[in-house]
Amino acid sequence: MTVHFVGAGPGAADLITVRGLRLIENAAVCLYAGAIVPRELLDAAPADARLVDTADLTLDEIVAEIVAAHDDGLDVVRLHSGDTSFYSAVGEQIRRLDALGIGYDITPGVPAFAAAAAALGRELTLPGVNQTVVLTRVSNNSTAMPPGEELATLGRSGALLVLHLAVRETARIVAELTPLYGADCPVAVVARASRPDELIARGRLADLEALVHDNGIKAVAVIMVGRSLGDATGFCESHLYSPERVR
Repeated sequence: MTVHFVGAGPGAADLITVRGLRLIENAAVCLYAGAIVPRELLDAAPADARLVDTADLTLDEIVAEIVAAHDDGLDVVRLHSGDTSFYSAVGEQIRRLDALGIGYDITPGVPAFAAAAAALGRELTLPGVNQTVVLTRVSNNSTAMPPGEELATLGRSGALLVLHLAVRETARIVAELTPLYGADCPVAVVARASRPDELIARGRLADLEALVHDNGIKAVAVIMVGRSLGDATGFCESHLYSPERVR
């Protein structure tokens, strides 16, 4: 018996990997993360598969479902939105499975920030503009950030920041990042990237609160702050494809 952790992607059902879809199509038990996993993916499971919405379950209850499947010799697909490598709570689940001696593997998914960049029609790492992307969040009602990972500390790098779980903290983001990035720094807010109701708002750091408020953005969104979101013409070409490169 194996527990297959699968990144379901950012929202559009056809952005799941081929491997992930095949695992769902053969799943005896499928645990999924509520309304943020597309219904079409669940429809791909066998007709007799046990489908369990984990939105209102505790970690103990989720692990109990896995243990029950293990006792019956049934493989489990554990669907998480986006990618499994960050903000997925996979780490605490596999720690429990290791302690129980239950086998698992992980299939990555398309992360929300990648879908947001695609929606914006942008490469986030433009030569000579931004070559570093920081994926982070801000502390609100979630687990506190570790020392040294505060927004103001990360912002000193000048890297393009991708902020998750942050749309309720726009005033704080503006206050902490303006001294580092400047009020005119380009920002973008992408809500529900890749879904039919996708929403994109662009502007300056100084406008961030209004962008979120005026567009009614309350959840399932990423905020991006950085220079590569601005003028997409005034940057140098990559050395990788330069005729001057020594080959």
